[in-house]
Amino acid sequence: MPVYTVHAPPVDGTDMRSTTDKFVFVRDGFSFWAFVFGPVWLLYQRLWLAFAGYIVLSVAVEVVLTLLHAGGGVRFAVMAVIVMLMGLEAASLRRWTLSRRKWRQLGVVIADDKEAAERRFFDRWTTMRGVDFDPSTVDRGAPPPTRNVLGQPPPLPRSDIVGLFPQPGFPR
Repeated sequence: MPVYTVHAPPVDGTDMRSTTDKFVFVRDGFSFWAFVFGPVWLLYQRLWLAFAGYIVLSVAVEVVLTLLHAGGGVRFAVMAVIVMLMGLEAASLRRWTLSRRKWRQLGVVIADDKEAAERRFFDRWTTMRGVDFDPSTVDRGAPPPTRNVLGQPPPLPRSDIVGLFPQPGFPR
């Protein structure tokens, strides 16, 4: 199933609920259109820095291949690798651009298509909001919470056996 990341625009003092129509769902995985129409796809998605980087990379590779007197097969293979990377990293480029524009990643949704992802995300989001949950306060870079009290070591297992092994002396 496809995985979608959900991004919200920067909030400038307004309630996040008023900007839900502007949420962006970015599908993770290979992008066929970015693979086939790389520069055009970058312009269509308004990824200006990624487009400039793509052009600089393409020109630099062509200059290097010209200086090395590379044949047509080598040129084709190198450019095929570049367009394959464009198809594979298209979603990452979109997420990078959104984060540069101060958009927040609110969550990850697994669904069959974009509509199902939206429905699943907003169903979960409205349920969480009912318990006084504000997704803009979630710090995605923090370590996961633990149940241990500060200064105390974690509890030890109750038996000498660790994992899914049978207890010593019991029949199998």
